[in-house]
Parts: sequence; C-alpha cells; structure tokens
Amino acid sequence: MKVSAAFATVLLLASLAAAQDLDSSAPDQTQSVAGAARATRQQQQDDAAKQADIRHLLAITGAGALANQSMDEVEKTIRPLLLNSLPAGEYRDKLVDLFFEKFRLKRSGDQLVELIVPVYDKYYSDDEIKQMIQFYQTPLGQKMLSVLPKISAESQEAGQKWGEELGRECMLEVLVEHPELRQAMQDAKRSQTLQQQTP
Repeated sequence: MKVSAAFATVLLLASLAAAQDLDSSAPDQTQSVAGAARATRQQQQDDAAKQADIRHLLAITGAGALANQSMDEVEKTIRPLLLNSLPAGEYRDKLVDLFFEKFRLKRSGDQLVELIVPVYDKYYSDDEIKQMIQFYQTPLGQKMLSVLPKISAESQEAGQKWGEELGRECMLEVLVEHPELRQAMQDAKRSQTLQQQTP
C-alpha cells in the first residue's frame, strides 16, 4: 500500500510539474507566434516601402517613357524584317502598319515598369534604391537622364554602322578566301534573276 501511495504521489507531482511546464511554456509559444506575426507584418511593410521606392526611382528616371522610346526604335528595326518575312503582295504594307498601330495601342510603359519592379527588387537593396533616387535628383543625375536617350540613340547608330562595315569586311574576306562559295553565290543570283524574268 505504501508503494502504491508513493507511486501515486510521484505521479501527482510529475503531473503537476508537467502542467506547470505547459503553463509556463504557453506564454513563450504565444510570444513567439506574436513575434513571428510582427516580424511578418514588418517584412511586408518593408517590402511595400521598398517597392514604393523602386516605383519612385523608375518615375524619376522616366523608365516608362524610355521603354516606349525603346519600343519605337525596335519597331524601326523589326518593320523591314516583318515585311520581308511575309509573302509578297500589296497587302503587306497595310498589314504591317495595322499590326504596329495595334501594338502601340496595347503597349504601356506603366506595364513594363510593373514588370521591372521585381527585377530591381532582386538586385538592389532599399538603401541602394534610395541612394539612386538621391543621385537622380541632383543636377548631374538630371543631366544624365536628359542626355541618356540621345546617348543611347547615337551609340546605337554608331554601333549599327560599325557592325555593317565589319560585316561587309568579313563577308568580302570570306568570299576571297573561298572562291567556290563566291561562285555558288553568283550562280544562285543568276538563277534567281532568270526565275524572276520568266513569266
């Protein structure tokens, strides 16, 4: 009997100790859940603030307008390629004109900005974004923004001319080094001319 009473007493004490442990750990668990919720809310606020900073930076730099300008330049490059990819006919010019008209109506610099926000978020910290905002608000930053489209256009034009000259030079060298290819090209050109002349 004494053994059972002693055993019951030990069980009772162990149960009380376990209950006290549960009671004392409950606030810790509640605190850790509340702390995690606060941390999550703070992270969401930080993320929202960073995204707002990125949008502000993109607005200052005129990213939407630059995107539209870039798309206009791409159109100039793509238009002849698109025309040449379609079968010959009077319809081609009108089709391509209507295509680009529709494309211009649907495109939006703001949509592109929204696509760019996660990219900036990935590669820049919020502090770096804020530093860029500060820079672009300086006179030098403003000048950089105002001349950037001209620099880009002139650089692209210079690169295009250089590429054309380099391409012509390389093609001439290949044709001189491989007269059999030069002859094959001339034969193909003659054959094409004959086909076009034959009704």
